[in-house]
Parts: sequence; C-alpha cells; structure tokens
Amino acid sequence: MRPDTPAENVDHTAEAARLERTAGLYPEDAEALLLQAAAHLELSGDRPAATALYDSLLSSSVALENPYLVRALKASNLWEYGHEAEARAIIEGVRAASPRDPAPWVIVAEALESHDELEQAQETFTEGARLLLTDVPEPPYSARPLMFGRHRVRRMLGLAHDEWDTLADTLHSMPISLDELHDPKRVWSLGSENPAELEAEISRLRAELGAYREALSRPFPVAVLHWTAGELTELVAAYPSLAAEYPSLEEHLATIEASLRELSASGTPNLGIVTGTVPSYEAFAASEGASPQDVTLLPQYATTLAARGRAAAWPPQRGAGCWCGSGRVYGECHGVE
Repeated sequence: MRPDTPAENVDHTAEAARLERTAGLYPEDAEALLLQAAAHLELSGDRPAATALYDSLLSSSVALENPYLVRALKASNLWEYGHEAEARAIIEGVRAASPRDPAPWVIVAEALESHDELEQAQETFTEGARLLLTDVPEPPYSARPLMFGRHRVRRMLGLAHDEWDTLADTLHSMPISLDELHDPKRVWSLGSENPAELEAEISRLRAELGAYREALSRPFPVAVLHWTAGELTELVAAYPSLAAEYPSLEEHLATIEASLRELSASGTPNLGIVTGTVPSYEAFAASEGASPQDVTLLPQYATTLAARGRAAAWPPQRGAGCWCGSGRVYGECHGVE
C-alpha cells in the first residue's frame, strides 16, 4: 500500500530526481512527492538513497502529515537490504504509536509477511483492524488493503474465518473469491503437470491481474474541489465569472457532499476532497496557458492536486472532524443523513 505505484518501463533514477526537483518547487507537497521519489529509488535498487529520503523527511522542521507512514516505509526498505534489527525496532515503534491511518499498519504487516513472520504479520493486521474498524458501520476504501492483507495471512496460517474475514470477502469484487486468491496451495499448482490445474491457476492469476490493473488505473482518489470561506471570497472577487459556479459558501459545501454521495452511490471507489488556494489555482492556470476564469479548469485543478497527494479521504473516519473545517464531527455536520 504505497502512497503511489510507480509505472513500469521508466527510468526510476531519473524519475526520482524529477520528483525531488518538483518537491523543491512545491514545498507544501514535498511529503507526497518525496515518498514517490523514494519508491522509485527502491525500484531502481538504490535502497540506501531511498532511506536517505525517508530520513530527510523525518528530520525536517516541517511537521509531516503522516510520519508513521514514512517510518513504516523506511522500516520496510531497511529490512530489504540487511538492516533487520533497525527495521524491527521501527516496526515496534509504529505499532506502539497506534496510528489512525491504515497505511502504516499495512506496510509494517506486509514487511513482516514478506520475511515469513506470518504470526507477527497476522497480529499486526489484526491490531490495526481492531483499532480502526471496531464499531465502524462501513470500512473506508483506504482500509481495504488492511482487511485483504489480514485475510491473506490468516488463510496462509490456516486460521478459521472470523467476521472481518467475512466482511473482506463481501468487499472483494473480483470474480475469483479471496479464499481462492489466498489459497496457500496455489503455489504448487504452478508446478503441476496437470493441464486442468494449470488452466485453473491461469484464470486465478488473470483475476488478480485485473484487480491490480484496476488499482493502478487510479493511483490517487477521484477528488472534488473544496474552497475555504476566505479562499472562496478571494476567488470570486478576483474572478467574478466564477460566481455562477459558487453562488455561496453554503451551497458550495452542500454541492461537495452531494457530489461525493452520488459518486459513492454509483459505485465509484476511492473518493476524496482537495482544498484549493487562489495562488495555487492561478499558478496552475498559468501552467496550462488558460484563464483562471475558465470554469472547465476547476476539475483539472482538482485532479492535479489529488495527483500531488493533496486529497483527504472521503468519508472521514468515524468520529473524525468534518472535511468542511467547521470543527464539528462529520456525522453531526455534513455527514448527517
């Protein structure tokens, strides 16, 4: 569950350098951009350089949005080139911190799993699920890798299904069930001389490939653009033609929630909200050679912000503050049914 999945057939070293330069131009997005750069460095084989990037983020004077994700990624990377003791220490620190985001839990659990620490991986997945999913009516999209990973490890350990495994089965939408995808015996099928077994395994692998392609096709959320009260006032004052798009702050906020609910009802996964600023929007318009008054530029701006890692997941987790910035809990604000 990396912050982004680098594409194949690219020069990973060059792409990492490009992302580092971009981070210098957009310091407000440096965390997301440098994490992507580190992923490219890992794929290039330069793991020490990736560790150096993680260290630069962790030692920065700027507060990180998700420091435990950075620590988890650093631990996973360290273990891959011989620094097991340090990796284990970081993993224990991440677990002890009990982060409220699924991503660090998934990264450290998968690091344990990849080194055959299946019992520890199962405990880590379960610990994260217990913290984040207890009494949650519907798990957020971001928690699915946590649930699917837990299902996979428990299947490998031969443990009986529990209610979270059943829920993971329900959320899994591919034709091949999770039980089949996570069957430990599948590895033996690839060495079989029985054509029927090989054909069945090829079908399963195709289903998995379809799932991976679906994930890769949307490495960042489908995001809706949000303006705070001050930014919206400044935007409409500077570009009056946008007043038709934003008649009032209240209508703007209501439209965001309605749009996201409609997308969710249509089956669109991985939804988010990006918050714009007037200077950033003007810079984006200039880079596109367009006028900020062009209303068709707004969704493109939202997509660009999401691609730069600026999207906040929607809906917020249970008990979290509302995305609108009112200070109230989401369920008592725009999340009211």
